[in-house]
Amino acid sequence: MPLRQTCVTCTRSLMSASSDGSPDCEANSSPAYPPRPTAMSWTSKPAAPAPAGENIAVPPANDLKATWTFLEEGVDHIMTRLKEGMSYSKYMALYTTAYNYCTSSRMHGGSEPLGTGRTAGANLMGSDLYNNLIKYFTAHLREVKEASDPLHDLALLQYYAAEWDRYTTGGSYVNRLFTYLNRHWVKREKDEGRKNVYNVYTLSLVQWKTNFFLPVQEKDTKLASALLRQIEKQRNGETIETGLVKKVVESLVSLGLDESDSSKQNLDVYKEHFEKPFIAATELYYKTESEAFVASNSVSDYLKRAEERLREEEARVDVYLHASTRKTLIAACEKVLIADHMEIMKEEFQSLLDYDKEEDLQRMYALLARINGLDALRKKFEEHVKRTGLAAVEKVNGAATKEKGAAGSDLEPKAYVDALLEVHKKCSETVQRAFRGESGFVASLDKACREFVNRNAATGTNGSKSPELIAKHTDALLKKSNKQTEEAELEDALNQVMILFKYIEDKDVFQKFYSKMLAKRLVNGTSASDDGESSMISKLKDACGFEYTNKLQRMFTDVSLSKELTDQFSEKMKQTHDASELGVDFSVMVLGTNFWPLQPPPTDFNIPAEVLPTYERFTRFYQNKHSGRKLTWLWHLSKNELRTGYLSQKLIFMTSTFQMAILVQYNNNDSLTYDEIKAATNMSDQSLKPVLQMLVKAKVLLQDEDTYDLNFNFKSKKVRVNLNQPMKSEQKAESSEVLKNVDEDRKFQIQAAIVRVMKARKTLKHQALIQEVITIVQARFTPKVSDIKKAIEALLEKEYIERVAGETGTYSYVA
Repeated sequence: MPLRQTCVTCTRSLMSASSDGSPDCEANSSPAYPPRPTAMSWTSKPAAPAPAGENIAVPPANDLKATWTFLEEGVDHIMTRLKEGMSYSKYMALYTTAYNYCTSSRMHGGSEPLGTGRTAGANLMGSDLYNNLIKYFTAHLREVKEASDPLHDLALLQYYAAEWDRYTTGGSYVNRLFTYLNRHWVKREKDEGRKNVYNVYTLSLVQWKTNFFLPVQEKDTKLASALLRQIEKQRNGETIETGLVKKVVESLVSLGLDESDSSKQNLDVYKEHFEKPFIAATELYYKTESEAFVASNSVSDYLKRAEERLREEEARVDVYLHASTRKTLIAACEKVLIADHMEIMKEEFQSLLDYDKEEDLQRMYALLARINGLDALRKKFEEHVKRTGLAAVEKVNGAATKEKGAAGSDLEPKAYVDALLEVHKKCSETVQRAFRGESGFVASLDKACREFVNRNAATGTNGSKSPELIAKHTDALLKKSNKQTEEAELEDALNQVMILFKYIEDKDVFQKFYSKMLAKRLVNGTSASDDGESSMISKLKDACGFEYTNKLQRMFTDVSLSKELTDQFSEKMKQTHDASELGVDFSVMVLGTNFWPLQPPPTDFNIPAEVLPTYERFTRFYQNKHSGRKLTWLWHLSKNELRTGYLSQKLIFMTSTFQMAILVQYNNNDSLTYDEIKAATNMSDQSLKPVLQMLVKAKVLLQDEDTYDLNFNFKSKKVRVNLNQPMKSEQKAESSEVLKNVDEDRKFQIQAAIVRVMKARKTLKHQALIQEVITIVQARFTPKVSDIKKAIEALLEKEYIERVAGETGTYSYVA
C-alpha cells in the first residue's frame, strides 16, 4: 500500500515543529512525525516488540472499524499501562493512523467517506474518531468509578489523586496522538459554532467530570466531605498530607471549563463543589470553637487565638487552596472570629487602656481594623484621654491648693504644663505603638487634648487661664534662671510647649501674655539666649503665620537699635563733658509704642536730682537726632543700682526707679515721714505704698507708724541685694489688663472679619455671615455668637453694612 509505506518511511527532514510543539502537515498531505512526548518512557522491551528495522503496519484509512480497533488498543495502552512504556515505532504508527483517517477523503479524490451521510471531507472523518474517543473515555471511567465506590475519606482521596495523575498524563499523550484532529476537525467545528466540542485533552477532562467526579460527588458530596474532614483534622492540630489535598483541589480547578472558550479557566466546579461547602464548614467550625473559647478564657487570650487562627487560614490558602478563595475565606473567618465577638472586645478595651496592655491593644486594633470596627474604639479612646488629662490636672491643682491653701490661680505653670505633657506623651505613644499611628486615633487624641487643655480643674470656666499658664511656663524656660542651659535641652522644651500650643483655642491670649513677658525679658535683660528667643518666635510663626509674630520680631529690632543709640550717646557725652560731670552709668532702650505691650507710668514722678542731668542730656540728644518724636519715660520699668556707704559692709542694692527715688532721700535724712517721702517723689498713694512696703519687708527701712527710718544694721550674705521683686498684686493687675486688651482686640478682629466677608460677598444672609466670620477668626480664638451679633450692630451703626429692604436677616456691603 503506497500510502502506508510513504507514511512510515518518510524522512525526518519532513518534520517541523509548530508554535505549540505539535507537528505541522506538509503541503503534499504527507504526515509529519509526531513530537516525541517528553514524559513517556520509550522502552526497549515493548509489549509486542517489532523486529528491528521492521515497520508496524497501520490499518487502511478507509476502514473505520480497523482504524479504531488499532487506535483503541494504543489509546488504552497509554491510558492504563503507560508505565510499561511504548516503542517509538508504535507511537508513530498510532499517530499516522489517526492522520491517515482524517485525511482519507481528500486523498481519495473526495469520494463519499465512511461514517455518516454528510459530505464535508476531513470534518466527517474526525467526527467518527471523536465519538469513539467519547465512548472509550466513558467506558474507561465507569470502571474507575466502580473501583472508588467502597472507598472513603483518606483512602478515597489517595485513590482519586493517583487516578487523576494517571488519567491526565495519559490524556496529554492521547491529545498529541490526535493533533491533526484537534487542529482541523475540532477547530472547524468550533468555528462553525458547534457547542460541546473540545480538543482531545479537554474532552478527557469533560468525561472525567461527567463520568467520575460528578457521580462520586453526588453521593453525599463524598469527595468534598473527604477534603473537609482532612482540613478539619489539620485545624485540630493533626498532621495531614497537604500535597494530597492540594492535588485534589487543583483537579477541581482544572475541571472548570468555559463553554464559550475551552482554553479559558472557569472556577464553577471548584466553587460549587468545594469552596461553598468549605466556607460553610469553616464558619461552623470557628463559631463553635470561638464561643467555647470565650466562655472559658480571658479576652486577651481570645485575641491571641483569633489572630493565630486568621494567620493559619491565610497560610492555608497559600498551601493548597486556589488564590480566589482567599477573600471569601478571610471574610468568613473575620465575621465569625471578630465581628461576632466585637462587643466583648469593646467592653475589654477600657481595661486594656487602664492597665497599659499595649500588646493586647495592638491585637485588638489589628483585628477590628479588618472589619472597619474601629469607630467605637476611637470614641472610647477619646473619652479615656480626656478623663486621664482632667484627672492629671485635678491632681496637681489639688496639690497646689493643699500646699498653699489657695485657689488654682496659684498653680505653678511648670507643674501644670508637665501634667498636660505627660498625659499627651503617654497617649501619643499608645497611638503610635498600639494603633500604628492611624489617623482616626490621632484625631481622637487631638480632640481629647484640645478639650482638657482648655477646660479643666485649673481653668474652671475661664478659657484664658490655660494659655496664660503655658505662656508663663515658656517665659520661665527662656529666662536666665532656667536650669536647662544646654541649647538642645531648651529646644526640646520649646518643642514640648508647641505641642500644647497646638491645642490652645484662644491663641490670641497666649500671644498677649507671651508678648508681655518677652518685653519684660528684653527690658530687664533676663533672656537666657537670643537663639532660644528666635527659635520660639520661629515656631510660633510656622504655626500661626507672619502676622502673629510680626510685633515680636520688631521688639528685637528695637533692642538692637537701642544698643547702638546708647553707644552713640555715650560717645557724644565723652566729647562734650568732662568725666567728673558724668557721674552716672547710663543705658537706654527706645521702644516703638506700636510694637511693645507696655503701659505709661501709673503715677506722676519727680526725677531725683542724682539722675536729672543725665535725663535732660539724653532728651536733648534724642530730639536733635529725631525731631518730632516724643519720648515717654517708663519709670516703673527702669532699673537702678545703688552703692551703700552707710553700712559696715559695702553692698549694692538693685532697685526699681521708684525705690531708688525713695532711698536717695536718705542721703540727707535718717528718718522721713510718709508725707515727706510723698512730697519728695510726687508719687500717688497707690504706687508709693507698695514700694515702701517692699523696702520695709526687705528690712532696708524700719517702719514706725507713719515714719520710715533707715536701717543702719541691715545685713546681707550677698553683696548684690535685689530689692526689685515683683508683687503679686501687680502680677494680678497685669493679668487683668492683658485680658482686657484681648477683649478689645477681639472686638476689632471680629468687625474686620465681617467687613472683609461683606466686601467680598456684597450681600449675605445673617446665619451665613456668622459662619464665615467664625471660620476666619477661629484660628486665633473661638468667638461667641453674641459677640459677632454685637459687632454686626456696631457696623450697622457705623454704616459699613446695611440691612436689605424687604429681605429679613440679609445684609449688604456699603461701599
